[in-house]
Amino acid sequence: MDGFIISDVLVAMQAMQKREMKVYYQPKIDATTSRMRSAEALIRWVREDGSVILPGQFLPAMEQTGAIAMLDWYVVGEVCAFLRRLKAAGIEPMPVSVNFSRWHLREEDMPKHLAEIVDYHHVDHRLIVVEITESAMIQEEELMQKTVTQLHEYGFEFSIDDFGRGLSSLSLVADTLPDEIKIDKSLLKKNCENEQERVILESIFLFANRLNIRTVAEGVETKEQFGFLRTCNCSLIQGFYFARPMSEDDFIQRMTDRSLTLEDEDILRIQTDTAAEQMLLQAVYMRYPLIIYGNLTRNSFYMMTYKNFTSTSCPSTGTVDDLIEQGTLSMHPEDRERWHAMFCRENQLRLYGQGKKEFHMITRQLGDDGIYRKVETSNYFVKSPATDDVLIISLCNNFESGEEQ
Repeated sequence: MDGFIISDVLVAMQAMQKREMKVYYQPKIDATTSRMRSAEALIRWVREDGSVILPGQFLPAMEQTGAIAMLDWYVVGEVCAFLRRLKAAGIEPMPVSVNFSRWHLREEDMPKHLAEIVDYHHVDHRLIVVEITESAMIQEEELMQKTVTQLHEYGFEFSIDDFGRGLSSLSLVADTLPDEIKIDKSLLKKNCENEQERVILESIFLFANRLNIRTVAEGVETKEQFGFLRTCNCSLIQGFYFARPMSEDDFIQRMTDRSLTLEDEDILRIQTDTAAEQMLLQAVYMRYPLIIYGNLTRNSFYMMTYKNFTSTSCPSTGTVDDLIEQGTLSMHPEDRERWHAMFCRENQLRLYGQGKKEFHMITRQLGDDGIYRKVETSNYFVKSPATDDVLIISLCNNFESGEEQ
Protein backbone atom coordinates (compact mmCIF):
# COMPACT_ATOMS: atom_id res chain seq x y z
CA MET A 1 0.00 0.00 0.00
CA ASP A 2 1.42 3.38 -1.01
CA GLY A 3 1.72 6.13 1.57
CA PHE A 4 0.76 5.25 5.11
CA ILE A 5 0.66 1.61 6.22
CA ILE A 6 -2.14 0.13 8.35
CA SER A 7 -0.46 1.05 11.63
CA ASP A 8 -0.32 4.63 10.44
CA VAL A 9 -4.09 4.55 9.86
CA LEU A 10 -4.42 3.97 13.60
CA VAL A 11 -2.19 6.97 14.20
CA ALA A 12 -4.46 9.02 11.95
CA MET A 13 -7.50 7.87 13.93
CA GLN A 14 -5.77 8.90 17.14
CA ALA A 15 -5.07 12.30 15.58
CA MET A 16 -8.77 12.64 14.91
CA GLN A 17 -9.53 11.88 18.56
CA LYS A 18 -6.99 14.54 19.60
CA ARG A 19 -8.72 16.94 17.18
CA GLU A 20 -5.60 17.38 15.11
CA MET A 21 -7.79 16.78 12.09
CA LYS A 22 -8.92 20.25 11.03
CA VAL A 23 -11.61 21.19 8.54
CA TYR A 24 -10.58 23.77 5.97
CA TYR A 25 -13.00 25.50 3.61
CA GLN A 26 -12.49 26.25 -0.07
CA PRO A 27 -14.93 28.83 -1.50
CA LYS A 28 -17.11 28.21 -4.53
CA ILE A 29 -17.45 31.38 -6.56
CA ASP A 30 -20.35 32.54 -8.70
CA ALA A 31 -18.96 32.40 -12.24
CA THR A 32 -20.74 35.58 -13.32
CA THR A 33 -20.48 37.88 -10.28
CA SER A 34 -17.32 36.44 -8.66
CA ARG A 35 -19.13 36.41 -5.32
CA MET A 36 -18.72 33.53 -2.89
CA ARG A 37 -21.84 31.35 -2.79
CA SER A 38 -20.81 28.17 -0.99
CA ALA A 39 -17.79 26.10 0.01
CA GLU A 40 -16.33 22.61 0.19
CA ALA A 41 -15.11 21.14 3.46
CA LEU A 42 -11.62 19.65 3.16
CA ILE A 43 -9.62 17.86 5.85
CA ARG A 44 -6.09 18.75 6.95
CA TRP A 45 -3.98 16.99 9.60
CA VAL A 46 -2.35 19.72 11.67
CA ARG A 47 0.13 18.34 14.19
CA GLU A 48 0.93 19.91 17.54
CA ASP A 49 4.16 21.38 16.14
CA GLY A 50 2.15 23.16 13.44
CA SER A 51 3.25 20.93 10.56
CA VAL A 52 0.50 20.00 8.11
CA ILE A 53 -0.02 16.56 6.56
CA LEU A 54 -1.99 16.79 3.33
CA PRO A 55 -4.90 14.41 2.60
CA GLY A 56 -3.05 12.55 -0.13
CA GLN A 57 -0.68 11.19 2.50
CA PHE A 58 -3.28 9.51 4.69
CA LEU A 59 -6.69 9.35 2.97
CA PRO A 60 -5.87 6.54 0.49
CA ALA A 61 -4.96 4.13 3.29
CA MET A 62 -8.04 5.14 5.29
CA GLU A 63 -10.15 4.59 2.19
CA GLN A 64 -8.83 1.08 1.68
CA THR A 65 -9.42 0.06 5.29
CA GLY A 66 -12.85 1.69 5.60
CA ALA A 67 -11.61 4.02 8.35
CA ILE A 68 -12.48 6.89 6.03
CA ALA A 69 -16.16 6.50 7.01
CA MET A 70 -15.42 7.55 10.59
CA LEU A 71 -13.44 10.54 9.34
CA ASP A 72 -16.33 11.59 7.11
CA TRP A 73 -18.74 11.61 10.04
CA TYR A 74 -16.18 13.58 12.02
CA VAL A 75 -16.10 16.20 9.26
CA VAL A 76 -19.91 16.38 9.17
CA GLY A 77 -19.98 17.09 12.90
CA GLU A 78 -17.27 19.76 12.61
CA VAL A 79 -19.03 21.45 9.69
CA CYS A 80 -22.39 21.50 11.48
CA ALA A 81 -20.81 22.93 14.62
CA PHE A 82 -19.15 25.61 12.50
CA LEU A 83 -22.41 26.54 10.77
CA ARG A 84 -24.15 26.75 14.13
CA ARG A 85 -21.44 29.09 15.45
CA LEU A 86 -21.80 31.29 12.39
CA LYS A 87 -25.53 31.64 12.93
CA ALA A 88 -25.03 32.40 16.64
CA ALA A 89 -22.56 35.14 15.67
CA GLY A 90 -25.11 36.73 13.35
CA ILE A 91 -23.33 35.61 10.17
CA GLU A 92 -25.60 34.08 7.57
CA PRO A 93 -24.21 30.59 6.82
CA MET A 94 -23.84 29.31 3.29
CA PRO A 95 -24.08 25.74 1.92
CA VAL A 96 -21.07 23.51 2.53
CA SER A 97 -20.25 20.36 0.54
CA VAL A 98 -19.00 17.36 2.50
CA ASN A 99 -17.25 14.45 0.82
CA PHE A 100 -18.62 10.98 1.50
CA SER A 101 -16.78 7.76 0.71
CA ARG A 102 -18.27 4.80 -1.14
CA TRP A 103 -18.34 3.01 2.22
CA HIS A 104 -21.33 5.12 3.23
CA LEU A 105 -23.39 3.67 0.40
CA ARG A 106 -23.19 0.37 2.27
CA GLU A 107 -24.29 1.89 5.56
CA GLU A 108 -27.84 1.16 6.54
CA ASP A 109 -29.83 4.36 7.13
CA MET A 110 -26.90 6.63 6.25
CA PRO A 111 -29.23 9.52 5.26
CA LYS A 112 -31.13 9.12 8.54
CA HIS A 113 -27.90 9.22 10.53
CA LEU A 114 -26.83 12.35 8.65
CA ALA A 115 -30.16 13.99 9.45
CA GLU A 116 -29.74 13.18 13.14
CA ILE A 117 -26.31 14.84 13.28
CA VAL A 118 -27.50 17.93 11.41
CA ASP A 119 -30.62 18.23 13.55
CA TYR A 120 -28.56 17.92 16.72
CA HIS A 121 -26.74 21.09 15.72
CA HIS A 122 -29.98 22.81 14.59
CA VAL A 123 -28.67 23.30 11.06
CA ASP A 124 -30.89 23.59 8.00
CA HIS A 125 -30.59 20.41 5.90
CA ARG A 126 -30.25 22.54 2.76
CA LEU A 127 -26.89 23.80 4.01
CA ILE A 128 -25.29 20.36 3.73
CA VAL A 129 -24.46 19.09 0.23
CA VAL A 130 -23.42 15.43 0.05
CA GLU A 131 -20.59 14.86 -2.43
CA ILE A 132 -19.88 11.35 -3.70
CA THR A 133 -17.39 10.69 -6.46
CA GLU A 134 -18.48 9.31 -9.79
CA SER A 135 -16.18 6.29 -9.39
CA ALA A 136 -17.56 5.46 -5.93
CA MET A 137 -21.12 5.54 -7.27
CA ILE A 138 -20.21 3.22 -10.12
CA GLN A 139 -18.67 0.73 -7.68
CA GLU A 140 -21.83 0.68 -5.57
CA GLU A 141 -24.37 1.10 -8.33
CA GLU A 142 -27.07 -1.08 -6.74
CA LEU A 143 -26.99 0.86 -3.45
CA MET A 144 -26.51 4.27 -5.02
CA GLN A 145 -30.06 5.02 -6.13
CA LYS A 146 -31.61 4.08 -2.80
CA THR A 147 -29.19 6.30 -0.88
CA VAL A 148 -29.69 9.27 -3.18
CA THR A 149 -33.48 8.93 -3.01
CA GLN A 150 -33.38 8.94 0.78
CA LEU A 151 -31.04 11.94 0.86
CA HIS A 152 -33.55 13.92 -1.18
CA GLU A 153 -36.39 12.75 1.06
CA TYR A 154 -34.52 14.20 4.05
CA GLY A 155 -33.98 17.49 2.22
CA PHE A 156 -30.26 17.15 1.51
CA GLU A 157 -28.73 18.16 -1.79
CA PHE A 158 -26.55 15.67 -3.64
CA SER A 159 -23.53 16.30 -5.86
CA ILE A 160 -21.63 14.00 -8.23
CA ASP A 161 -17.94 14.73 -7.69
CA ASP A 162 -15.25 14.25 -10.38
CA PHE A 163 -17.93 14.25 -13.09
CA GLY A 164 -16.55 13.32 -16.50
CA ARG A 165 -13.65 11.21 -15.30
CA GLY A 166 -15.42 7.90 -15.99
CA LEU A 167 -17.53 6.48 -18.79
CA SER A 168 -20.87 6.36 -16.99
CA SER A 169 -21.38 10.04 -16.27
CA LEU A 170 -24.57 10.52 -18.24
CA SER A 171 -26.19 7.34 -16.92
CA LEU A 172 -25.42 8.47 -13.37
CA VAL A 173 -27.23 11.74 -13.99
CA ALA A 174 -30.23 9.92 -15.44
CA ASP A 175 -30.37 7.45 -12.55
CA THR A 176 -29.87 9.88 -9.66
CA LEU A 177 -30.96 13.36 -10.83
CA PRO A 178 -28.29 15.19 -8.80
CA ASP A 179 -28.69 18.76 -7.61
CA GLU A 180 -25.11 19.49 -8.65
CA ILE A 181 -22.31 18.06 -10.75
CA LYS A 182 -18.67 18.92 -10.15
CA ILE A 183 -16.74 18.79 -13.40
CA ASP A 184 -13.47 16.96 -13.01
CA LYS A 185 -10.40 19.13 -13.40
CA SER A 186 -9.00 16.73 -16.01
CA LEU A 187 -11.45 18.31 -18.47
CA LEU A 188 -9.60 21.61 -18.01
CA LYS A 189 -6.11 20.23 -18.55
CA LYS A 190 -5.64 22.06 -21.86
CA ASN A 191 -6.47 25.39 -20.23
CA CYS A 192 -9.79 25.69 -22.12
CA GLU A 193 -7.86 26.77 -25.22
CA ASN A 194 -8.31 23.51 -27.14
CA GLU A 195 -11.40 23.44 -29.36
CA GLN A 196 -12.33 19.85 -28.50
CA GLU A 197 -12.06 20.59 -24.79
CA ARG A 198 -14.26 23.67 -25.16
CA VAL A 199 -16.94 21.80 -27.11
CA ILE A 200 -17.08 19.03 -24.48
CA LEU A 201 -17.41 21.56 -21.65
CA GLU A 202 -20.07 23.56 -23.49
CA SER A 203 -22.05 20.36 -24.02
CA ILE A 204 -21.92 19.50 -20.31
CA PHE A 205 -23.15 22.95 -19.31
CA LEU A 206 -25.89 22.83 -21.93
CA PHE A 207 -27.44 19.55 -20.79
CA ALA A 208 -26.97 20.41 -17.08
CA ASN A 209 -28.82 23.69 -17.48
CA ARG A 210 -31.56 21.96 -19.47
CA LEU A 211 -32.02 19.62 -16.49
CA ASN A 212 -31.77 22.49 -13.98
CA ILE A 213 -28.62 21.00 -12.43
CA ARG A 214 -26.09 23.30 -10.79
CA THR A 215 -22.57 23.01 -12.20
CA VAL A 216 -19.21 23.47 -10.46
CA ALA A 217 -15.89 23.60 -12.28
CA GLU A 218 -13.17 22.47 -9.89
CA GLY A 219 -9.44 22.90 -10.20
CA VAL A 220 -9.66 26.30 -11.92
CA GLU A 221 -6.20 27.85 -11.75
CA THR A 222 -5.83 30.29 -14.65
CA LYS A 223 -7.48 33.39 -16.01
CA GLU A 224 -8.00 31.62 -19.35
CA GLN A 225 -10.01 28.84 -17.68
CA PHE A 226 -12.09 31.31 -15.72
CA GLY A 227 -12.64 33.52 -18.76
CA PHE A 228 -14.06 30.65 -20.79
CA LEU A 229 -16.12 29.03 -18.04
CA ARG A 230 -17.96 32.20 -17.17
CA THR A 231 -19.14 32.56 -20.78
CA CYS A 232 -20.91 29.21 -21.01
CA ASN A 233 -23.25 29.26 -18.02
CA CYS A 234 -21.10 27.43 -15.50
CA SER A 235 -22.75 28.07 -12.13
CA LEU A 236 -19.82 27.99 -9.70
CA ILE A 237 -16.04 27.96 -9.91
CA GLN A 238 -13.68 26.41 -7.37
CA GLY A 239 -9.91 26.51 -7.50
CA PHE A 240 -6.66 28.26 -6.68
CA TYR A 241 -7.40 31.07 -9.15
CA PHE A 242 -9.76 32.52 -6.54
CA ALA A 243 -8.92 30.88 -3.22
CA ARG A 244 -7.08 27.99 -1.65
CA PRO A 245 -8.60 25.95 1.20
CA MET A 246 -8.51 28.08 4.34
CA SER A 247 -9.00 27.81 8.08
CA GLU A 248 -12.27 28.70 9.80
CA ASP A 249 -11.01 32.12 10.85
CA ASP A 250 -9.84 33.02 7.35
CA PHE A 251 -13.05 31.73 5.87
CA ILE A 252 -15.16 33.83 8.24
CA GLN A 253 -13.15 36.88 7.27
CA ARG A 254 -13.80 36.11 3.59
CA MET A 255 -17.52 35.56 4.29
CA THR A 256 -17.98 39.02 5.75
CA ASP A 257 -17.10 40.38 2.31
CA ARG A 258 -18.34 37.48 0.16
CA SER A 259 -16.82 39.04 -2.93
CA LEU A 260 -13.58 38.95 -4.81
CA THR A 261 -12.19 41.10 -7.61
CA LEU A 262 -14.79 41.41 -10.35
CA GLU A 263 -13.78 41.14 -13.97
CA ASP A 264 -14.26 44.41 -15.85
CA GLU A 265 -15.33 42.80 -19.13
CA ASP A 266 -19.08 42.59 -19.71
CA ILE A 267 -20.28 38.97 -19.68
CA LEU A 268 -22.66 39.71 -22.56
CA ARG A 269 -19.78 40.76 -24.78
CA ILE A 270 -17.74 37.61 -24.34
CA GLN A 271 -20.34 34.83 -24.00
CA THR A 272 -20.36 31.91 -26.40
CA ASP A 273 -23.22 31.13 -28.77
CA THR A 274 -24.09 28.19 -26.54
CA ALA A 275 -24.43 30.46 -23.50
CA ALA A 276 -26.65 32.88 -25.44
CA GLU A 277 -28.90 30.00 -26.51
CA GLN A 278 -29.17 28.82 -22.91
CA MET A 279 -30.17 32.29 -21.72
CA LEU A 280 -32.77 32.52 -24.47
CA LEU A 281 -34.18 29.12 -23.54
CA GLN A 282 -34.43 30.14 -19.87
CA ALA A 283 -36.34 33.28 -20.86
CA VAL A 284 -38.72 31.27 -23.07
CA TYR A 285 -39.33 28.81 -20.23
CA MET A 286 -40.42 31.67 -17.97
CA ARG A 287 -43.30 32.31 -20.34
CA TYR A 288 -43.85 28.81 -21.75
CA PRO A 289 -42.99 25.97 -19.32
CA LEU A 290 -43.93 23.35 -21.93
CA ILE A 291 -42.41 23.25 -25.42
CA ILE A 292 -43.31 20.59 -27.98
CA TYR A 293 -41.37 19.92 -31.17
CA GLY A 294 -43.39 18.07 -33.80
CA ASN A 295 -42.79 16.62 -37.26
CA LEU A 296 -46.18 16.49 -38.98
CA THR A 297 -44.74 14.74 -42.03
CA ARG A 298 -43.24 11.89 -40.04
CA ASN A 299 -45.90 11.93 -37.28
CA SER A 300 -43.41 12.31 -34.43
CA PHE A 301 -42.80 14.68 -31.51
CA TYR A 302 -40.83 15.24 -28.36
CA MET A 303 -41.42 17.70 -25.56
CA MET A 304 -39.32 19.67 -23.10
CA THR A 305 -40.97 20.47 -19.77
CA TYR A 306 -39.42 22.95 -17.36
CA LYS A 307 -41.77 21.82 -14.60
CA ASN A 308 -44.81 19.56 -14.27
CA PHE A 309 -47.20 21.26 -16.65
CA THR A 310 -50.39 19.25 -16.91
CA SER A 311 -50.21 15.52 -16.46
CA THR A 312 -47.33 13.27 -15.48
CA SER A 313 -48.86 10.51 -17.60
CA CYS A 314 -48.35 12.48 -20.80
CA PRO A 315 -45.49 10.89 -22.81
CA SER A 316 -42.39 12.94 -23.55
CA THR A 317 -42.00 11.49 -27.04
CA GLY A 318 -44.10 9.53 -29.53
CA THR A 319 -46.50 10.19 -32.42
CA VAL A 320 -48.35 13.46 -32.96
CA ASP A 321 -51.61 11.54 -33.44
CA ASP A 322 -51.31 9.90 -30.02
CA LEU A 323 -50.36 13.22 -28.43
CA ILE A 324 -53.51 14.88 -29.78
CA GLU A 325 -55.66 12.02 -28.48
CA GLN A 326 -53.95 12.23 -25.08
CA GLY A 327 -54.49 15.99 -24.97
CA THR A 328 -58.14 15.62 -25.96
CA LEU A 329 -58.81 13.31 -23.01
CA SER A 330 -57.36 15.84 -20.55
CA MET A 331 -59.45 18.73 -21.93
CA HIS A 332 -62.63 20.05 -20.42
CA PRO A 333 -65.56 18.21 -22.12
CA GLU A 334 -66.81 21.45 -23.66
CA ASP A 335 -63.40 22.10 -25.29
CA ARG A 336 -62.59 18.65 -26.63
CA GLU A 337 -64.29 18.84 -30.02
CA ARG A 338 -62.83 22.17 -31.11
CA TRP A 339 -59.41 21.21 -29.68
CA HIS A 340 -59.30 18.00 -31.69
CA ALA A 341 -60.61 19.69 -34.84
CA MET A 342 -57.90 22.36 -34.67
CA PHE A 343 -54.89 20.33 -33.56
CA CYS A 344 -55.36 17.04 -35.38
CA ARG A 345 -52.50 16.42 -37.77
CA GLU A 346 -54.70 16.56 -40.87
CA ASN A 347 -55.94 20.05 -40.03
CA GLN A 348 -52.48 21.31 -39.19
CA LEU A 349 -51.15 20.07 -42.54
CA ARG A 350 -54.11 21.78 -44.25
CA LEU A 351 -53.37 25.08 -42.49
CA TYR A 352 -49.71 24.82 -43.49
CA GLY A 353 -50.75 24.21 -47.11
CA GLN A 354 -52.84 27.40 -46.95
CA GLY A 355 -49.74 29.36 -46.01
CA LYS A 356 -50.49 29.77 -42.31
CA LYS A 357 -47.42 30.49 -40.19
CA GLU A 358 -49.01 30.18 -36.76
CA PHE A 359 -52.26 29.66 -34.85
CA HIS A 360 -53.35 29.95 -31.20
CA MET A 361 -56.04 28.51 -28.96
CA ILE A 362 -57.06 28.76 -25.28
CA THR A 363 -58.63 25.67 -23.70
CA ARG A 364 -59.22 24.26 -20.23
CA GLN A 365 -56.94 21.35 -19.35
CA LEU A 366 -57.06 19.02 -16.37
CA GLY A 367 -54.03 18.97 -14.07
CA ASP A 368 -52.80 16.25 -11.73
CA ASP A 369 -54.45 18.10 -8.84
CA GLY A 370 -57.91 17.62 -10.37
CA ILE A 371 -58.26 21.29 -11.37
CA TYR A 372 -59.00 22.59 -14.84
CA ARG A 373 -56.81 25.52 -15.86
CA LYS A 374 -56.79 27.67 -18.93
CA VAL A 375 -53.97 26.76 -21.27
CA GLU A 376 -52.85 28.89 -24.17
CA THR A 377 -51.27 26.83 -26.95
CA SER A 378 -49.39 28.64 -29.70
CA ASN A 379 -48.32 26.61 -32.72
CA TYR A 380 -45.66 27.87 -35.11
CA PHE A 381 -44.77 26.26 -38.43
CA VAL A 382 -41.00 26.27 -38.89
CA LYS A 383 -38.70 25.24 -41.70
CA SER A 384 -35.55 23.15 -41.43
CA PRO A 385 -32.94 23.73 -44.16
CA ALA A 386 -32.11 20.02 -44.10
CA THR A 387 -35.53 18.55 -45.03
CA ASP A 388 -38.88 19.32 -46.63
CA ASP A 389 -40.75 18.01 -43.57
CA VAL A 390 -43.53 20.13 -42.06
CA LEU A 391 -42.27 20.98 -38.58
CA ILE A 392 -44.07 22.71 -35.71
CA ILE A 393 -43.12 24.17 -32.36
CA SER A 394 -45.88 24.39 -29.75
CA LEU A 395 -45.48 26.82 -26.86
CA CYS A 396 -47.85 26.23 -23.96
CA ASN A 397 -48.66 28.67 -21.17
CA ASN A 398 -50.54 27.47 -18.09
CA PHE A 399 -52.68 30.14 -16.40
CA GLU A 400 -52.66 30.10 -12.59
CA SER A 401 -56.38 30.23 -11.80
CA GLY A 402 -58.55 27.19 -12.34
CA GLU A 403 -61.71 25.31 -11.45
CA GLU A 404 -62.08 21.89 -9.84
CA GLN A 405 -63.30 18.96 -11.87
